[in-house]
Amino acid sequence: MSLIGDLFGRSPVKPMQEHMKASVATARLVTPLIEAMIAGDAARIHECRQEIDTLEHEADRIKNEIRSNLPARMMLALERRDMLEILDAQDSIADTAQDIAELADQRTMTIPPSMAEVMTDLTRQVVGACDQAEKIINELDELVETGFRGREVTRVEQMIDELSRIETETDKLEERATRQIFALEGELGISTIFWWHMVEWIADIADYAERVGNRLRLLIAN
Repeated sequence: MSLIGDLFGRSPVKPMQEHMKASVATARLVTPLIEAMIAGDAARIHECRQEIDTLEHEADRIKNEIRSNLPARMMLALERRDMLEILDAQDSIADTAQDIAELADQRTMTIPPSMAEVMTDLTRQVVGACDQAEKIINELDELVETGFRGREVTRVEQMIDELSRIETETDKLEERATRQIFALEGELGISTIFWWHMVEWIADIADYAERVGNRLRLLIAN
């Protein structure tokens, strides 16, 4: 029996948590990728891309097994549609990290010194959002066991509020980074558009992490 098949045998929630773990692990590798881009280390950039590709493929494998094994109705307030919507947001985290790595590697992008600090801060904040979203998903089995009621719900709602706060800070850093890109437009030339996409995609990862939390908030509200 496959790992996912075994997990389904014990709890339908566990595979979702395994997928989130793989997706967030992929996002965390954006940090060493950015460090390599600051250092102008093309070999390390390529290496990071390969590592991200490997983890993204693992996340896809888990996702496909979940879709194949997910029953029409799970338990209590959980339905197939709910889980698939959460799964889609989780999967977008890994997919976007892969897009970032591909662009960085294909164009051998190196971060200008004046942008190093804001890019580092932005990436750190984004990874923080992913870590928080993973903590929230890890509470899903507890929510199911308590029937989405009681102190567990209050605790998870507070965690979701914190995720929203982290994502808001990400938006601010995204704007700072974007302004710096446009300030360097004369120097960057045609690369400006690629840098704009790079910053947007990094920030998008935090948006997808927040979407995971918001979907759970809706489940709690219902």
